[in-house]
Amino acid sequence: MQTWDRQLITTSRGTFEVFIKGSGKPLCVTHHYSEFNETGDYFAETFTSDHQVILVNLREAGASEKAHEPYQMSMLETVFDLEAIRDSFDFDIWGFAGHSTGGMLGVLYGIYHSDSLLFSVITGAAAREYMTFSKDCIYNPEHPDYQIMQDYMETLKQSGLIETERKRISAERTKLSLFQPERHDQYFSLSIHKRMSGVRLNYFSRELHVFDVTRKLNLITSPILIICGRHDVQCPVSYSIEMAGEIPHSQLAIFEESNH
Repeated sequence: MQTWDRQLITTSRGTFEVFIKGSGKPLCVTHHYSEFNETGDYFAETFTSDHQVILVNLREAGASEKAHEPYQMSMLETVFDLEAIRDSFDFDIWGFAGHSTGGMLGVLYGIYHSDSLLFSVITGAAAREYMTFSKDCIYNPEHPDYQIMQDYMETLKQSGLIETERKRISAERTKLSLFQPERHDQYFSLSIHKRMSGVRLNYFSRELHVFDVTRKLNLITSPILIICGRHDVQCPVSYSIEMAGEIPHSQLAIFEESNH
């Protein structure tokens, strides 16, 4: 499989590491706390046949700019970083696609900069904190797999973790979010690997508790496709249904045999 082209992009807000693949109209893809590399990303890979995909390592991820102040890792500041990257590429407009916390960034991007977005694809995401009031969420203490997910997440944050053990735990964590976990190896058969930015995840885990932009969803003016699995245990499908009901020009697609 063709690897992604690595570039360092100098912007008004610092230097960011991006990986580029495909041709066509530009499309930005990112995740709030993943660290990407030349092997790319499964979600981003799906768009490369039709778009020039710019896969972004956010602040503190990979070789991108550090956070000089903690608030620079917030979701809103991250949207401003993405706008600076778009401007440095000299794109008047581009698309955005995000899965999970990447989708949450896409919601904020649409609220504050719809004029920069040709379209958005928001997958398995939410416009507000999704743990406290949803027992269907694996991050809710009443979910049967809550503790094992917490243990996996904390282990993956460890910088000295042996790579073989990291891969094993990462696979087991992913299986918790698959409708058919026995098909994990079939789904993830490509030579794609990424890591997690512990510092970004730690900041997000605090910020999430006060995250709620549901009353601003009607400010999004760019077209949005909202996708979710019927059995999503991370951001349950009710949150996608909620977004689709509040965002103008949105379409909702629910995959009936899918998890997160």
